[in-house]
Amino acid sequence: MRLRPDRSDIHLEWIQRVIDQPVKQVVQSDSRIRRWASIPEADGKFLRVILLADGETVHNAFFDRSYRDED
Repeated sequence: MRLRPDRSDIHLEWIQRVIDQPVKQVVQSDSRIRRWASIPEADGKFLRVILLADGETVHNAFFDRSYRDED
């Protein structure tokens, strides 16, 4: 995931922060877990981290330009 040029600037500590302190969590129908948190160091952008059903393995992480609190 971090090899993609558009995601290489995502720091591992930011991913861990989202996992540990999400502002929102949604469990998908396939049991994957979506978590979001604002990253102040990235101008407050919201980072979305997708975890596998085990709640630990990171499947994907990216800045979610369409994140809304009411989603």
